[in-house]
Amino acid sequence: MKLPELKIGSFTARIPIIQGGMSIRVSTSALAIPVAECGGIGTIGGSGIPVSELQEDIRRAKAATTGIIAVNIMYAMRDFHELVIGSIEAGVDMIITGAGFSRDIFRIGREHKVPIVSIVSSPEFAKLAEKFGAAAIVVESAEAGGHLGTDKPLREIFPEIRKVVSKVPLIAAGGITDGFEMAEMMDKYGADGIQIASRFVLSEECSVSREFKETYLRAHKEDIVNVQSPVGMTGRAIRTPFIDRLERGEDVSPEKCKYKCLKQCSYKYCINDRLMASCTGDVENGLVFSGANAYKMKEILPVREIFRQFVRDAESVYKEGGEKR
Repeated sequence: MKLPELKIGSFTARIPIIQGGMSIRVSTSALAIPVAECGGIGTIGGSGIPVSELQEDIRRAKAATTGIIAVNIMYAMRDFHELVIGSIEAGVDMIITGAGFSRDIFRIGREHKVPIVSIVSSPEFAKLAEKFGAAAIVVESAEAGGHLGTDKPLREIFPEIRKVVSKVPLIAAGGITDGFEMAEMMDKYGADGIQIASRFVLSEECSVSREFKETYLRAHKEDIVNVQSPVGMTGRAIRTPFIDRLERGEDVSPEKCKYKCLKQCSYKYCINDRLMASCTGDVENGLVFSGANAYKMKEILPVREIFRQFVRDAESVYKEGGEKR
């Protein structure tokens, strides 16, 4: 059966897939454009970069596609408000936000007529997000990559949140690697769509270094580990020599903070530097964030082919019978 469209605010995605917004400089317009062109929601990672750079990338994406372009901004960023306003000024279609909870963001969204999509990992925050005006809610589970808000797996946490969200689309995120799992979440669990990130790292269009992608390709299940982020949250990444040094208790802290990018930071190491190092090829000294199931993905494909495979496999089993509102 044909997959349903995903409607968020005044926007309609022909394919109910949101591409996760991976920072720093992993999800750029180079990736968001082809995702939007395929009928999904292309997302630029807006955290940890200058407002001017983000605006330029949003404008580049908007000029290249008539599809939907979102930006993902972590609430934990010190310049969260400036990044949000800058994104709106640059013409972004919607804002996706997590890693903390802002009530003001919904007021800003209403004032500028920009849909706000909240990433949550508990029923309590899901209810708050719907109450304050989220246009959609992403349920991010323990299998997700990067910063984690829960230790509960997707198939446990999603039904809990599905029970309390009744007015807006609910999106499943965390560890989804193929169209069969996409159909399962939509048909059996009542998701209105999915968000996937790690699969798009292994796309031809993702602009990270070859070394970054090869870390994904070489990864085994046991290589994907949890690390403590200076943000104050647990993060999931593929083991690198940097993580080995971190686990041995070596001093990996910077001589001084160059960015002052976070509202709260342990300064144990600079997450901006470590993410950027791997993005540009220095995997030995970098962090390579990934989802729990990244080890299952063993080929680099064009975005269009990733979409084709997801839609083909999902529609082969999808029956539109989920537990929806």
